Amino acid sequence: MVYKFIIGSEESENFKLEIVIDAADTFMRLRNAILEAAGYSKDQMDSFFICDDDWNNEKEITYMDMGTDSDEDIWLMEDTPIEELVEDEGQKLKFVFDYMTDRYFYMRLKETMPGKSLVDPLCQRKEGKAPKESIDIDEFVPVIPKVDTTIEELGEEFFGDEEFNEDELSEFEEIGSEDL
Repeated sequence: MVYKFIIGSEESENFKLEIVIDAADTFMRLRNAILEAAGYSKDQMDSFFICDDDWNNEKEITYMDMGTDSDEDIWLMEDTPIEELVEDEGQKLKFVFDYMTDRYFYMRLKETMPGKSLVDPLCQRKEGKAPKESIDIDEFVPVIPKVDTTIEELGEEFFGDEEFNEDELSEFEEIGSEDL
């Protein structure tokens, strides 16, 4: 059986991939096909997540065993056939390609083609430009004001809503240390 996956990104809305792969192939081969199509290197840690209908992570398929002590099953890309964890059209997955900043592609099993087989994965369609493979971590670190920064220097945007209501905080004053 052949699977057709649609892959996209929230970072680059015009970016889309369509990858076809044999269902008996491994997640490692799917990973490599995605990375090649996106123009990314293969030397980074990444994972697939099988998701529920609301995109919540359920099962992780990892590049390598991280040696965590867990009662949960460990799924390795190299050893896990796709059909072992993915079988229903419409099934959702995430491919985390940048662990440092938790960036990923959304994936969906668009179509299953019974009775067909495929030797090598194939990118059937590529649209738009993939988001940058990695982003400088400084772009994700919040700016923390200096200790001696005055309220006037911070400006109103720092505090959010311009409509400050002191009464909203009064309920916290009623909490005593015995309540904590």
